[in-house]
Amino acid sequence: MTALRIFATTLCVLVSGAAFAGDPLPRAKPEDVGLSSERLARIGAVLKADIADGRIPGAVIAIARHGKLVMLDAYGFSDKEAGIAMTTDTIFNVASMTKPMTTVGALMLYEQGKILMDDPLAKYFPKFADMRVAIHDNGEPVAETVPAKKQITIQDLLRHTSGLIYGGRGNTLVHKMYPGGSVDAARDYDGAAFLDKLASLPLLYQPATVWDYGFGLDVMGLTIEKISGQSLGQYLQANLFAPLGMTDTGFAVPADKAARYAKPLPADPDTGKAQLRNPELTQPLKFECGGGCASSTASDYLRFAMMLMNRGRAGEARVLGPKTVDYMLSDQLGANIKNLVGNADPTRADYGFGLGLAVRTTPGVVRMMGSVGQFSWPGASGTDWWVDPKEELAVVYLSAAPGPIRWHYRQKINALVYQAIVD
Repeated sequence: MTALRIFATTLCVLVSGAAFAGDPLPRAKPEDVGLSSERLARIGAVLKADIADGRIPGAVIAIARHGKLVMLDAYGFSDKEAGIAMTTDTIFNVASMTKPMTTVGALMLYEQGKILMDDPLAKYFPKFADMRVAIHDNGEPVAETVPAKKQITIQDLLRHTSGLIYGGRGNTLVHKMYPGGSVDAARDYDGAAFLDKLASLPLLYQPATVWDYGFGLDVMGLTIEKISGQSLGQYLQANLFAPLGMTDTGFAVPADKAARYAKPLPADPDTGKAQLRNPELTQPLKFECGGGCASSTASDYLRFAMMLMNRGRAGEARVLGPKTVDYMLSDQLGANIKNLVGNADPTRADYGFGLGLAVRTTPGVVRMMGSVGQFSWPGASGTDWWVDPKEELAVVYLSAAPGPIRWHYRQKINALVYQAIVD
């Protein structure tokens, strides 16, 4: 066994127990909140073994129950090639975990009367007034189009029913016209050019008829910019990140924090394909994409998750009204919208969808444990989080492990956390 393997097997920053500066919540012993320390230890044992086997470079996990922090642990490496140990304040690309934060920013404008759910997107960007929709022949879109039966609304952007799909999620003629995803768009276009591009393309589906993963939250972010007169990052910093104490969250990683910025393994352990940080947030984006371009830490994102669990409140800060949060966390699809959430993430198949995130509507059927009302939305970079209000449980799991392996860890971490509940 090499020295590196021994180090990877044994490396664990175990900080449960005493309070530490910068903790997102007061600490408690697991047994004080109905968790088993012995069972929680299985999480570290599993992650250390997988790190030693080269499955992931490292990970950070934060667990809170009944408003108390019971675990904030780091394992492995933030940069395995350089031998840099993971720490609990490591910064990760959180990818689509950006979407719920952008949604909260939009709902702040909703509470101020500056947007309505049924506002047409064309109210803010007139070029979207006369969209066309691809005709489907035996289920496949073809080159012919028809006029959209209704306009794209703010609600459509927030719940992925706009028809503005990610090009990288299919091989049809329509998919090939679109940018691959949020990061691709932010790398290749500035905000204005991106909107011009989308407005020139046919929608894959009629608005408000099909949930399909796409650019809704990126367009919502640009709508926030137009209304607020600020960049999305400036707006969220002033109205969300600063009030919650999210000091390491944003759309850029500055030079003085770059040493804490997690990198994936050089190659995917299953496919052998090269892996890179994507986006590379030490370099500027052409626009701050609300669908997938933020970075954060486990502590910061736990603060955000707890704010939602507490129905918009974080300590003395009131970010959203409680009924607004209830609305965000309610299923927005209903019986008349085709649900393709499982195509975007098989671990969320059979979930409903609220605004900016998935919501659990059934105790069974789905592939993971949890309660009805649980809400979440993970990131393609290897990151995940969820809140289970019934159990008063919040979990943030961050790893720089993109690719299909991320679906494995979403299920594994879910099982390891829930099996530790003993009350």
